[in-house]
Amino acid sequence: MIDRLISASHTRRHLDLLRELEPAVAVHLDRHLEAAPEWFPHQYIPWSKARDFDGPLDGEPWQPGQSPLAPAVRDALLVNLLTEDNLPSYHHELAACFGRDTAWGTWVHRWTAEEGRHSDALRGYLHAVRAVDPVELERGRIAHVSRGFTSTHPTLAHGLAYVTVQELATREAHRNTGHACADPHGTRLMSRIAADENLHMVFYRALCADLADLDPDGFVEAFADVVCGFQMPGHGIPGFQGRAVRIATAGIYDIAIHRDHVVLPLLRTLRIMERTDLGSMGEQARERLGRYLEVLEDKGRRLAELRSRMGQRRPHPAPSEVDMPAFPLPRDGSGTPGLSA
Repeated sequence: MIDRLISASHTRRHLDLLRELEPAVAVHLDRHLEAAPEWFPHQYIPWSKARDFDGPLDGEPWQPGQSPLAPAVRDALLVNLLTEDNLPSYHHELAACFGRDTAWGTWVHRWTAEEGRHSDALRGYLHAVRAVDPVELERGRIAHVSRGFTSTHPTLAHGLAYVTVQELATREAHRNTGHACADPHGTRLMSRIAADENLHMVFYRALCADLADLDPDGFVEAFADVVCGFQMPGHGIPGFQGRAVRIATAGIYDIAIHRDHVVLPLLRTLRIMERTDLGSMGEQARERLGRYLEVLEDKGRRLAELRSRMGQRRPHPAPSEVDMPAFPLPRDGSGTPGLSA
């Protein structure tokens, strides 16, 4: 009985917050529609490089030597695409959290329409340049989409915090993959997709700021929960852990990038560490964030030392906060992102 009462209370609070934030959603949606450019996936794919594969068309089978891309870049592109492929589950979770009515529903459908371009363009590019094994790619898609994605976030604040962190992390991952691929077609495509992810992050980040003003303690606690236990939705991709390690080792997306270009910019923009309106719950969450940043800094330093001993460096320029993104970080047994699988 008590559990049902608590659940009913949470549901009422969730609906109340949706109603309170709906005018802000409408404003941020209008701003997004003005800023989001129209673009077409087919224009970013080098079709002239494509040729038939084996099968009904009796083309040439795929071989690893046909790919012009480094192994870690192929890993990153495969993870990027399989993550984007799970869009039906993401749409379902967003619609369940935000609803399908009012400006919330309009945003959910618009976001889904824009995200749908990403998998279309990525798959076309990978097939055209024979970057990855198309059979492995399709089998991975079937396996990943069959598992689906289920959100475990208990409140609206958790949901908004998660999508904000995830969109920014995705922006960085896509952008850095483009820099690392050393192919102008791939770089152009990944930059275009990263720009979409950036606009989506800006929308969610603005709502986070609005929610933080409505409920400072609740939002900061939710933000700390999300950041300290962060995993991207692609963590269930077959073979993910090994790929994530290779991606991190290559400097495409690692602990330092996550800290410096995802977590810290969000903390600054949302003014989480400098708020003066927090109660004890919010203060405790903020202290937890501070300890987590120290953990990330230590792990990032260790990874940099390891990379230095191996004679490696990042193959791309360090992105600025405003430059033009999908990987969960490898995690250790404590639930904190680690340096190895």
